[in-house]
Amino acid sequence: MITRSKLVEQLRDYQIRSQHRCFALTFFSPKPLLSTWTDVAVAVLCGVTFILLLFSSYITLYLQHYWVSFILVCLGILLPIRLRISRQSLARKRDRRLLLPLSM
Repeated sequence: MITRSKLVEQLRDYQIRSQHRCFALTFFSPKPLLSTWTDVAVAVLCGVTFILLLFSSYITLYLQHYWVSFILVCLGILLPIRLRISRQSLARKRDRRLLLPLSM
């Protein structure tokens, strides 16, 4: 059964998605939807961190510090993976919240 609160939640999600314009920010955001300025700031911070890790790994390769470069590349790989895991867990929590309890 569709409830009013569920319809309001779906409408709000649709409106947020329709206003969304930048895919790169959602890629670096720990939340599935960018709804506030703090979400955008966190996404920009994660994006800048990723670029800095990538750039510094290139510099360490140029200076022939292979172990440091390997560690920086691993951190650069783990950052988007960790962000994706957090997005999926938040989406699961949101979906679980929308389910009706068994007593109803």
